[in-house]
Amino acid sequence: MQNRMVLGIVSLCLGVLVFSLQDPLVKAVSGGYPVTEVIAIRAIVALPILIVIVQADVGLKALLSKRFGMLTLRAFIQFSSYTVYYLAIAALSLADAIALYFMAPLFIMALAGPYLGEHVSWRTLTTVLIGLVGVIVMLRPGAGLFDWAALLSLGSAFLYGFSQLMARRIGDTESSTVMAFYQNGAYFTGAVAVAAIFHLAGITHAGHPSLDFLVRPWAWPTMPDFLKMAACGFVASAGMILLSQAYRMAPANRVATFEYTGILWSPFWGFLFFAEVPRETTVLGAALIIGAGLVALNGERRRSAAPAIAATGDAV
Repeated sequence: MQNRMVLGIVSLCLGVLVFSLQDPLVKAVSGGYPVTEVIAIRAIVALPILIVIVQADVGLKALLSKRFGMLTLRAFIQFSSYTVYYLAIAALSLADAIALYFMAPLFIMALAGPYLGEHVSWRTLTTVLIGLVGVIVMLRPGAGLFDWAALLSLGSAFLYGFSQLMARRIGDTESSTVMAFYQNGAYFTGAVAVAAIFHLAGITHAGHPSLDFLVRPWAWPTMPDFLKMAACGFVASAGMILLSQAYRMAPANRVATFEYTGILWSPFWGFLFFAEVPRETTVLGAALIIGAGLVALNGERRRSAAPAIAATGDAV
């Protein structure tokens, strides 16, 4: 059990690092192409990789799962999560977007009780409220600087958190590679469907970076831009498997806080590639959100350790 916990944590940390590489790649092309085109190309590139990985892991017959409905629903929730996150980074700095997205582990901890039946203490719920205070600090309501795209990042965090709880629920019978394959299928299908809707509606411009990134017509990419989109496919293949594996192997409320290792990467990419410097309120708000998550994790660990200590005493 302990080895599974360690492997789950390592998988999650690696998954977060790998996935963070998508942020600068997507932001770099967000001014000239639609998000649906980026996601579709990413899915096409990832498909043969995932087919090989699924065959090597559990065999392609495993794709014909009795839990097809649950796998498909989770996959489209993931598609929605990452689509709205990409829309957010088109308007926000990478540091702002990822800091708000870090509410995901707190959402996971809060929802683990009602959805999975895992015990969630009142202290954990209190830390969720502290995290929300951090969100308010970052958004600075009344300062005249609020961008509603920040809500996209928060919405993405909620959807992502719920999808990972679903991974924990079905992980007893479904492998992480099968989950990743279904996700990739939802990414392609969802992207094409959304693009078709806006094309048929004749909507090509919306006047906001996030919405323009959503409704902009598809365009033939230059080779450098195509390579950036294609690179997301390789990144996504590895990232989806690592994150699904993490939540499949370990309790959600134990590994979720290690999502915070991502705070090391996205602001770094933002500074390195886009000369973005985090604001003081971003740093303060992120500190509150991350601090709340760390406190919640510590509380859950103490609660989980208590029965073991008691059992040892009884044996003596």
